[in-house]
Amino acid sequence: MEQQDHSVTLAGSALKHRCHACAFFHDREEEYRLLLPFVREGFAQQERIFQIVDGRHREERLRRIGALGIDVAAAEESGQLEVHPWEDAHLRESRFDQYAMLGLLEEVLSKGNERFGLTRFWADMEWSLENFPGVDDLVEYESRVNEVTSRFDDVVVCAYDLNRFSATVVMDILRTHPQVIVGGILQENPFYVPPEQFLAELRARNTHVR
Repeated sequence: MEQQDHSVTLAGSALKHRCHACAFFHDREEEYRLLLPFVREGFAQQERIFQIVDGRHREERLRRIGALGIDVAAAEESGQLEVHPWEDAHLRESRFDQYAMLGLLEEVLSKGNERFGLTRFWADMEWSLENFPGVDDLVEYESRVNEVTSRFDDVVVCAYDLNRFSATVVMDILRTHPQVIVGGILQENPFYVPPEQFLAELRARNTHVR
C-alpha cells in the first residue's frame, strides 16, 4: 500500500508512518486536548474519522467535534464521521469477541482507504472495565491489533484513563503499542513488544497461573 501524501499530526508530533498508539490521560478534558486537534486536521484533509465511545458520552463527543467548526450532521451523512457506542463495536452481543473486533477494525480501515485515503481511528477503552464476557482478553486483543494495523497506513489511537486502570494492566497495554502518548507527548515506545513475542509470553504466563 502506498504511503499517504497527507501529513498526520498527533499530540504535537508529525507522524512519518502508520501508527497504533496508546494515549494515556487523567481526565476527559486532557483526552480532548490531546485528540481533538487530530480530528480537526483529519477533517481539513478530507480524511475519515471513526470513533468508539461510551454511549453515555456520545452526544458530548459530537458537540465537541461540532465546536471545531465541523458540520457534524453533514459529516455523518457523507460517511466521513462515524461515532459509535461500545455496543456497536467491542461489546456487540453483550460480550467482547476479540476476533470479531479485529475483523471490524480491518473492515473499517479497508473501507476508509477506499473512500477517503486515510482513517483516523480513536477508541475509548474503558469498555474493558465493564462486566461482560471476554473483556479479560483486552491485552491479547491489543497485541493482535498490530497484526491488522501493519497492513494499513492509518492511525489508530486507543485512549486509556489512567485513573481507572491498574498499574499492571497499564504496563501490559504499554507493551502492546508501538507508539505512546504520555504527558501529552507522542513518542516511539521503547517498551513495545511485537505480537508474536508478546503473545507467546502471555500464553506462558497464563499456563503458569493455571
